[in-house]
Amino acid sequence: MQTDSPAQVTDLLVAWSEGDKAAYHKLVPLLYDELHRLAHRYMSRERSDHTLQTTALVDEAYIRLVGQKVRWQNRAHFFAIAAEVMRRILVDYARQRRYAKRGGGAQQVELDEAVLMARERSNELIALDYALKKLAEFDDRKSRVVELRFFGGLSVEETAEVLKISVNTVKRDWSTARAWLYKELMSNS
Repeated sequence: MQTDSPAQVTDLLVAWSEGDKAAYHKLVPLLYDELHRLAHRYMSRERSDHTLQTTALVDEAYIRLVGQKVRWQNRAHFFAIAAEVMRRILVDYARQRRYAKRGGGAQQVELDEAVLMARERSNELIALDYALKKLAEFDDRKSRVVELRFFGGLSVEETAEVLKISVNTVKRDWSTARAWLYKELMSNS
């Protein structure tokens, strides 16, 4: 069953949630390919010398997703959670790299432009994660809209479906949240 019809994927996800192992086996290639595209989108925003590879990000996210006991609502719901998981993996990775660069007995010999850019990108990802958490404290829905649209690559319509809000509300939240995040990030830089 090589199809990526959202309705068919949704049906398989629901069946898998209900314990249908055959549905799971049909989903694996469909979900893995989509997760790979999502991870590729994430990794294209990372620095060029990033040591975490797209496939490793997919594998880690897949392991975490398969291990969860979730009643999948639909395809968009699955990929919304996948986007959140991938974001957490990348933020954790950035934090670990930053931590390792600050100690561990390593002696820094030379600081070139590539290392500086790598740090800046890691710091940007951590700053964005912090700003999103801050936004979520007073407006969780706007934070989720950003996460689904920016990190998850979901369309306005898919985001509306996942959050069970109107398309116009997603557009307003997206616009407002981007402006707020820009202001927040600029004030902390």
